[in-house]
Amino acid sequence: AQINSVSSIRQKKITASQQKMFRDITLLAFAATALSTTVSAFTPTLTHSTSNDIRKSTFKGHNQYVPVINRNDSEKTVLQMSPENMDVKKDVNVGVIGCGRIGIVHLGAISKAPGVKAIIVSNPTVSKAEAAAQQFGVPSFTSDAMEVITNPDVDAVWICSPSQFHAEQIKACAENGKAVFCEKPLATDLAATVEAINACNEAGVKLMTGLQRRFDPNFRRVKDAIEKKEVGTTVMIKLCSRDPSPPPFEYVKGGGGIFADMAVHDLDMSRFLAGEDPIDILAVGSCHIDKSIEVLDGSEKFDTANCIVRYPNGVQAMIDVCRQSSYGYDQRAEVLGTSGMIATDNVYPNTAKIYTNDFTGNADMPYDFFLSRYNEAYVKETTAFCESLVNDTPVPCTGQDGLVALIMALAADKSAEENRWVSFSEVVESVYCKSPTDCELVDFGVFPEGFQPTADAAELLTPSVDDGKKETKEKKVAKGFWERVKGA
Repeated sequence: AQINSVSSIRQKKITASQQKMFRDITLLAFAATALSTTVSAFTPTLTHSTSNDIRKSTFKGHNQYVPVINRNDSEKTVLQMSPENMDVKKDVNVGVIGCGRIGIVHLGAISKAPGVKAIIVSNPTVSKAEAAAQQFGVPSFTSDAMEVITNPDVDAVWICSPSQFHAEQIKACAENGKAVFCEKPLATDLAATVEAINACNEAGVKLMTGLQRRFDPNFRRVKDAIEKKEVGTTVMIKLCSRDPSPPPFEYVKGGGGIFADMAVHDLDMSRFLAGEDPIDILAVGSCHIDKSIEVLDGSEKFDTANCIVRYPNGVQAMIDVCRQSSYGYDQRAEVLGTSGMIATDNVYPNTAKIYTNDFTGNADMPYDFFLSRYNEAYVKETTAFCESLVNDTPVPCTGQDGLVALIMALAADKSAEENRWVSFSEVVESVYCKSPTDCELVDFGVFPEGFQPTADAAELLTPSVDDGKKETKEKKVAKGFWERVKGA
């Protein structure tokens, strides 16, 4: 009514006070409309996705079809749009596959990261996906991981599903133009790992491997000390990893063994601290805690193991792991340098100490669960990938990092089985690739005539999107390897 009266006033000669009133009424009406629009835009509506909006599908084998979405310029996701098509920096929309313990940790971190928002989650048990969506204000949930991957509004996908699904989900993300964060391992075998990484590299999408200890403040401080030469030049690295209690038999069986399942984090940390690729490894294992696992194959029958890893310049890394520690979760690192030493202690729930006539020490035991111990590391890891997406910077933990960690674990397994030093190049040379995304494992010496295998893991990978257009020495080496593959 007021606005209509204003229209009639326009037909007359109006006073200054009436002009002011008109301006005030117009501004209030505009503000009310803008507020209504803003509130509706930020009010989440929880939806359960039950159907795939698919334009075409590509057969991938094993009776599975991978939906592929073709986009014109108006449909491109934030990560695919060029700067000239983007007037302002928009939020990066992400989807999360897997709403178990790890998925929930990453969702919590995503909800706090600037410039990133989760818009869909999935879990085979849909009630878990619904609960996660409600907990973190995610508007959609589903039981089908492919609905996350093919969602046209999703820019990046967090893969927190069981390990056996990682490789195919990474490939599907690459085919649909989605950036990928994947919990380790990227795949359950070496050939599939190479294929998954190269699928992302060929598609030009980012891939980050989840190796959370690299983001732990304690280990990060040790790395900083090495880089700043606070203890001189590195001479020796020591790492220990001891769990509070052993896992059940069913978990150990088929888990890949103590090196791939447990020690892989410490092997990767030794490489992270050394700042170099390793040369060879000597590993031994034994069983002391749960004798029932002695009937299992390979390193699955070990609950205790030790490794010595040799790096360039004579640097040695010594690692011990055990599936039981009576005093809590024991995770420590020590680096001896030419002018000093830096070491970390375990992490406790608090800093309280007790002093009596028969005891002096921490009032409580160290954390006894890995999610409690590394919660901050998981959050920092997730935030780091979010920042990489928003700012289009290189990911801090690459697909190659995940590949080398797996190679180190496989070499340790081989060393323990054959009771000898094993060069990491031996493991790399077992990979035969017909193309960057078509690889298999073979016994050394059975390659096609004229094909020369590579001893360098980096040569198995094509350049990633973060490598940019700069022709580095590594890219030239990799290019030479793939030229040999094509010529074989």
